[in-house]
Amino acid sequence: MPALTIFDFAKVTGGSFLKGSENDSSTRIKELVVDSRKIFSPAESVFIAIPGERHDGHDYLDDLWENGVRNFIVSRSALNFDRYPGGNFILVPNTLGAMQQLAAHHRNKFDFPVVGITGSNGKTIIKEWVYHVLGDIYSVVRSPKSYNSQVGVPLSVWEMHSDYNFGVFEAGISQPGEMIRLQNIIQPDIGVFTNIGSAHQENFKSLEHKIREKLQLFEESKTIIYCKDHEEIDREIRNHDILKNKQLISWSEDYKADLVIESIQKKDHSTEITGYYKEQYGHITIPFIDKGSIENAIHVWLLMLYLGVDNETIEEKMHDLPVIAMRLEMKKAINNCTLINDSYNSDLRSLNIALNMLNQQNQHNKKTLVISDILQSGRDDEDLYREVADLIQNNQIDRLFGIGSSISANAEVFELEKEFFTSTEEFLSELSAKTFRNEAILLKGSRNFHFEKISHFLEQKMHQTVLEIDLDAMMDNLNYFRDKLQGDTRIMAMVKAFSYGSGTYEIANMLQYHRVDYLGVAFADEGVTLREAGITLPIVVMNPEEESFELMMDYELEPEIYNFRVLHKFNQVVATTGKEQYPVHLKLDTGMNRLGFKPKEIEELIQVLTNKSHLKVCSIFSHLAAADEPEQDEFTQAQIDRFDNESKRIIQALGYSVWRHILNSAGIERFPDAQFDMVRLGIGLYGISAIDQNQLTNISTLKSTVTQVKHVVKGETIGYGRTGKAEENITIAIVPVGYADGLNRALSDGVGRFWINGYFVPIIGTICMDMCMVNITGCDIHEGDEVVVFGEQIPVTEIAEKLGTIPYEVFTGVSSRVKRVYFQE
Repeated sequence: MPALTIFDFAKVTGGSFLKGSENDSSTRIKELVVDSRKIFSPAESVFIAIPGERHDGHDYLDDLWENGVRNFIVSRSALNFDRYPGGNFILVPNTLGAMQQLAAHHRNKFDFPVVGITGSNGKTIIKEWVYHVLGDIYSVVRSPKSYNSQVGVPLSVWEMHSDYNFGVFEAGISQPGEMIRLQNIIQPDIGVFTNIGSAHQENFKSLEHKIREKLQLFEESKTIIYCKDHEEIDREIRNHDILKNKQLISWSEDYKADLVIESIQKKDHSTEITGYYKEQYGHITIPFIDKGSIENAIHVWLLMLYLGVDNETIEEKMHDLPVIAMRLEMKKAINNCTLINDSYNSDLRSLNIALNMLNQQNQHNKKTLVISDILQSGRDDEDLYREVADLIQNNQIDRLFGIGSSISANAEVFELEKEFFTSTEEFLSELSAKTFRNEAILLKGSRNFHFEKISHFLEQKMHQTVLEIDLDAMMDNLNYFRDKLQGDTRIMAMVKAFSYGSGTYEIANMLQYHRVDYLGVAFADEGVTLREAGITLPIVVMNPEEESFELMMDYELEPEIYNFRVLHKFNQVVATTGKEQYPVHLKLDTGMNRLGFKPKEIEELIQVLTNKSHLKVCSIFSHLAAADEPEQDEFTQAQIDRFDNESKRIIQALGYSVWRHILNSAGIERFPDAQFDMVRLGIGLYGISAIDQNQLTNISTLKSTVTQVKHVVKGETIGYGRTGKAEENITIAIVPVGYADGLNRALSDGVGRFWINGYFVPIIGTICMDMCMVNITGCDIHEGDEVVVFGEQIPVTEIAEKLGTIPYEVFTGVSSRVKRVYFQE
């Protein structure tokens, strides 16, 4: 890794010292840090405070300081340096630009071949497959996961060091002018252009404009590899001024090219591809049948041919192309464990990211890491595993299982409960299910170790229908709403009703990690579950029941007080415990006519609260009845005004500060002037917008699998009641999802549809308890294919509209027997 002094950093960036000494040569800095929660080695790190649309790194300096970081690059000069004795602060005009300068400076130290990959889709998969194919020939450095942005690329290139002799990095853009900055950092010798699509098209004048912007990555490249069948790409490459005199290496099914594809033959689970490279016959078999994987594989094949890799090696490696899981996967496991599966790759940066997610799992006191040898690191083994040991110690891991000869040979550097095995098979043969109980388990393995066998052994077995929850998408939604708030407005995140069907502590852990201010649950038992899972945030119980009052106090849950009966009863219970000033939250009814104190009750409420009450009012709130309906805006504004007046009366009588909140998700979007002290974020967090659905990201995908395909003859019927009838010879698929899983029977008989293999297919016949049937006539669909019930392709809003209901009902209707699987980039 790089090791520069703070003086070097100032010199490269052109920055000036706000605090510290430019003569400090004792501190050697290796790591660039842009996230206050993800720190490798604090003493050897510099934090770059990047202002973003929704977060500003300057707001987290205190957190970094507490975690031991002493070196900072900032773009604000008005900082209270008395809080950071002994720290080094470099002032630059633009911190992101400074980081990019540092990465470009570092890149110039190396002259080994570098491949740069861009395009709309397939960048990460091609990069990982290049790494897979070349791993035994070169020592390859590559972008971690999908680090391809203005921030991700500098962090990726910073990983280069002298033990590597080949690099492969991906680059993505969303705005004109971005790629030239990435080109200066990556400086690829060889370029790969995957394809072009509609992503971020709104920021470009045309598809051709976007292609031209992406092609700037190859301004200094010697060679460009691409598919000639993408006519827009071919045309722009041939006509682009900066690409004249470049070596163009292309492949095609239809035109004359360097690699001419002769045939593509799909089998049940593999595809055979034959072709001619410069008139020499070649053949590969890949373990995929989908169009995207075939195209990605041919790009990799052509790159290998260009690099002179022999055909035997190419055939062997392409036959064994791995499935690329680009996200950490979290799911329930045996014996009340939580399993985090990150067998995507194993290197130090991705290990640090995965350990970070492991530490979010507060529902378990014990944390276990199962890790394989880290392959192709280019590092001395002893040095490498000492750094792994430091990471494990810094993240307070309780137990380690090491698998592989290299990590086993360095067992002495790990100072914790530990056990080592030479292979995955030995690990599985010597362990039993009883070995793991009530703990969070992280699997971090290089692909050669086949950790999917361990995952299969540990995960809780349930049926084939799963609900996938994208935690990164949820964070995008949280940040979208945060961006609409004033700086001091707090957020209460609603996690009632099993977090709208998404989970309990899994969602709460993430929200706590990302610093929301309060959580809201419906009933006390939901709050107890969160407390037992290690959630320490304040929790409001929206529907407190009398028999749960003592339990709420035991678990420090704060009740909503909505009438005098609850007020008196809870006050009495608090009095018997001898406690004072127990936090409560007053609900006012401003027109919803549901729970809450009516205007005529305010005077009496004030008298009770100011007369020997054992309670302290933490917040006063109300609920908007129609914040998402523009035609009701006059009524909504009247609610807001009424709440403002009544809450002021109460606060004035109490004589102390009380937070106020009335806005729900729709209110945050549509009534920004009514934020008061806090807002309550509910359905918006889960991807539903009141004003522009395109601004939010889908977080939930309900998936299943085709279990059987069969042919039905004209005139035969399908399902209960014979409601499905074959008007001609048709093909149907049986999918194991039914009304017991939350698939509403009203979607039967063609009302609902699924997405399978790129096809929208209608439900045929009546939905059963545990399965349903879809008409797949004329579609290339097979047993084992993935089925999307709802998700990106079939939005929940579409299903809700067909059912004449709201997305809440669809979300919360997903049965608890459906396994929840959580993903994080």
